[in-house]
Amino acid sequence: MTETDTDIVLYGGKGGVGKTTCAAAHALAGSRTGERTLVVSTDPAHSLGDAFDRELGPDPTEIRDSLAAVEVDSKTGQDAYRGVVEALVAEFRSAGLRLDDADLERLFEAGLIPGGDEVAALEYVARYAGGDYDTVVFDTAPTGHTLRLLDLPDVLAETLGVAGDVQRRVRRTARAARSVVLGPAAYWGSGDGDGDGNAVTDLRDRVAAVGALLRDPGRTRFRVVLTPERMAIAESERLVSRLREAAVPVDSLVVNRVFTNPNDCDCDRCRRDATRHANRLAAVDEAFDLPVRRVPELPGESQGLAALERVADALYSND
Repeated sequence: MTETDTDIVLYGGKGGVGKTTCAAAHALAGSRTGERTLVVSTDPAHSLGDAFDRELGPDPTEIRDSLAAVEVDSKTGQDAYRGVVEALVAEFRSAGLRLDDADLERLFEAGLIPGGDEVAALEYVARYAGGDYDTVVFDTAPTGHTLRLLDLPDVLAETLGVAGDVQRRVRRTARAARSVVLGPAAYWGSGDGDGDGNAVTDLRDRVAAVGALLRDPGRTRFRVVLTPERMAIAESERLVSRLREAAVPVDSLVVNRVFTNPNDCDCDRCRRDATRHANRLAAVDEAFDLPVRRVPELPGESQGLAALERVADALYSND
């Protein structure tokens, strides 16, 4: 399995529209064909385990054949940040600056790298984009978090670039000081410090690779989930606009919880709901130049594989 074999599908949208259910159902549908599929929740308020009615953690849990699920641990982002701080502190110490563990903790708490949850999400994209799965489906956090996630590669590229420059300057200063005492021997066996094992450059390179992946239409698809309600439609318009500004390929819209009337009920409430949703669907068709997938409001429990199978059938009946 090479990195180019893994497809990335992201489900995003306003909070409460059913992103988790749709992402889980998409992954379930893929696994039915034998496609090795992983679904990842990047929402700090995880509900993916609830959707599958299973206990999930930061490592993949097998749901059934060809399907696994994982909930991002924000500690992953904190660990990546700590590695950067520790690398910088090591350089400061090598230059003769007295920094103890308390100083390290203060630097860590100062927040050199923004967005711990989003950094963790990027780390999971990097971890599984070239792994043992044919498709990785991401259940993203609500719109604001998702936009920060998409902006983060550019923000981190600048932040980590500055950190790398500081690291190199401190290293050169330390070497120059040592050369006064040791002469040319101070440079033996030393490189520029930008090779393997450097936490700053390693994280910068991983983040840059993820940023490129999220904008690669050959590998990445973003599906915006909404309900047939005015606020959800308006927020989805803003999200699609921002995604396109960021060059993230938007695949389609998923209108979830569309009212259906299987028993042909003629009561006032059913007629009103049918009319309202028909008008909202017409507004969606008019507002967006994207394919629209419709998932009906399904009766009964919304948790467990049986419920997700019904959503998967609805999702793929639009293909």
